[in-house]
Order: sequence, then structure tokens, then C-alpha cells
Amino acid sequence: MARLPRLVIPHQTHYLSQQGHDRQAVFRDSDDYVTYLAWLREASRKFGLAIHAYVLLPEHIDLLITPSDEEGPGKMMQWMGRYYVPYFNRKYKRTGTLWSSRYQATVVEAQSWFLDCCRYMEMQPVLESAAAEPVDYRWSSYAHHAGIQADPMLTDHPQYWQLGNTPFEREAAYRQKMDRGMSRTEIDHIGAAVRSGWPLGSTVFKQELEKRTQRRMSPGRRGRPPAAASLQSKKRNKGEN
Repeated sequence: MARLPRLVIPHQTHYLSQQGHDRQAVFRDSDDYVTYLAWLREASRKFGLAIHAYVLLPEHIDLLITPSDEEGPGKMMQWMGRYYVPYFNRKYKRTGTLWSSRYQATVVEAQSWFLDCCRYMEMQPVLESAAAEPVDYRWSSYAHHAGIQADPMLTDHPQYWQLGNTPFEREAAYRQKMDRGMSRTEIDHIGAAVRSGWPLGSTVFKQELEKRTQRRMSPGRRGRPPAAASLQSKKRNKGEN
């Protein structure tokens, strides 16, 4: 199946994900995580991206970002590869590629899905058995959103600000949302969108994107055409003969 071309919409929220080649580890110790985050902070500023949430896991990274232009995400990920891959290869005396051939990007309807995507991202260490609770995992944005430790790399999203009028209210409201957990339906829905690259949002949101970009925003139907349409096609063909 042909890969879906990446869709980048300036000033819209995007979910970015990148995996290690053949699912190999891309972080092996604490210094690797610290080094990656330092370069990520520099790259996001260099290419005009706001980072709202992240998680770094041994085999993959996930980011919630808002780009200022169409080229920003691609330039940032390329720049990160030019710095992090040689660092990793020198350190572990290896050669060759580190990441899968391309990162995945999904446009997100922030009003409906930002907080759920944020929770899904910060729940990944628990879902992948890397930690018992989100608070136990160092390499995500959970500590920032929960009010445990501010992260200067992050730009709080407007949807996060709507959780309360003060930092204390926002942090408490976010912790409550995390404590409630997520349903299997929510997890599967977000995961499917991230893996496929199709936009995550309402029908109206996707229709607006289609008008703006002149691109289809959902997969076409598979299989044979509906019976009624097939019958009408046969009648037309018969009339032409």
C-alpha cells in the first residue's frame, strides 16, 4: 500500500511519531534522553515549532506540536537526525540508520482531541509497561502538566489553559483527567489515527481541511461499489449500446 503523503497545516496541532528502525532501541541510558531533549529544544526554536507535549520511550518518540509553517516539522526532524544519529552511533560503536525511514504526522482537531492526545501520549509508558504510573516516568511532559516540575521547552496549549483560571486549577484538573484513565475505544481511535496519518477530528473538521488543501481527508471505501450504484451503471451502459 502506498504511503499517505504527510499533511502539515501551519498553526494547527499535529501528533508526530517516529520509531527506531526495526523497532530497535533509540535510547539506552539517561544521557541519551537528556541529549535528545536538549537538541529537540534547540531545533523547535530554530524551526518555529511550539512543543506542547512529548514522550520519549526506548524504541520511539511522540510529540504534540504546532508548526508556524509547512516546512518546520520536516526540517526539525531532519536536523535532529543529523545530530542525534551520529551521536548514538559513535557512543555505541554502530553504523547505519537509527530511525525508520520517515516520521508520521497526524493533524489534530485541537478543540476536541488535544487533551485526549496529550493523555494518550503521557500514558504510553504505562501502556508499554515502562512505568507503573505516568508520574514514575521521567521522559515525558506529564510532570509539567501535573504541576510537579515546569519544563521550559513546552508551550502550554490553549486547550490546557481552559482547564482552569490559575496554574493550580489547571494542574489539578489535568491530574484528575489522567487519574480517570482512558477507555480502550479512545486509545484505539487515537492510535489508529497516529499510525495511518489521517486527520484526527470531526467530519466538519475534515471537510474544512479538504476545502483548504484540495486533498481527501479520510480513506476511500474498499471493496465492490454499492448494489444500487452498480445497477445504475449497468443501465447506463445498456442505454449507450
